[in-house]
Amino acid sequence: MVTIDFSRSFLTFRIDTEKKPPQTASHKPAYSLNNARIQIECRLQVTDRKTDLTQSFVLGASCKTERVGVPRDIWTVPNADFAPIFSDTGFMNIKTYAQVSDGVELYPPGSGIQSERQWGTIADAFDNVRIDIAECRGIELLSATDIVQATLNNTILNARTTIETDRYSAVLEYPVKTMNANERDNIYQTDTGPVLLPDLTAEPDAMLQRLQFAYAALSCPDWVEFLVRTATTVTEDVNVYHYSQSVRCDVRNEIIGLA
Repeated sequence: MVTIDFSRSFLTFRIDTEKKPPQTASHKPAYSLNNARIQIECRLQVTDRKTDLTQSFVLGASCKTERVGVPRDIWTVPNADFAPIFSDTGFMNIKTYAQVSDGVELYPPGSGIQSERQWGTIADAFDNVRIDIAECRGIELLSATDIVQATLNNTILNARTTIETDRYSAVLEYPVKTMNANERDNIYQTDTGPVLLPDLTAEPDAMLQRLQFAYAALSCPDWVEFLVRTATTVTEDVNVYHYSQSVRCDVRNEIIGLA
């Protein structure tokens, strides 16, 4: 079977302020041109059964807000976790500051406050976006014994989770970064992420904006428990984003060994 080699899969967005003004920056760039290459964490494909239209989304690895090419003071203050999501035509940048609803002003001044979940079209915001998915041969591991043995042999593993509703079929593929394995009782369990969790009650044109981050734990072919990142109350005055909501889904799971 064909699977994704996530170690060689990247998204690259190109910003050229000589061609169009920046729409996602929180400071004046030091240079007019930047290509940001980010490793892909997972791919989600959602097919609408009504139209047979498939949307594909990729999640880029989390990084930090930064000034590129400056001689010092690289990290912006306040700093944020930054993770991009791209479809074929749209994007959503998720920036997480110390507390829920914290934010900074967009550049140039007067452009407003940057949303924690800023979305738009690729054509409007970027000079170019490349999504390069590297494929390789994989072998589906059909038994718990095979999965445990592959884990102990340090085989590179992917998971593929398929979620079905009356309207949608969603296929999520992601690398297994952490796997628990017990060769005495033939037990395995993933604890891996982040991945993209779709809202399969959303209309197709709102699917991108409704995506959430989650970690995935599975130990059999039939179900998965997601731990979802959501706004979480710490004290009366403090709310943060934290992986705190558990969601269990009946699904079809596959564990794939990369050949």
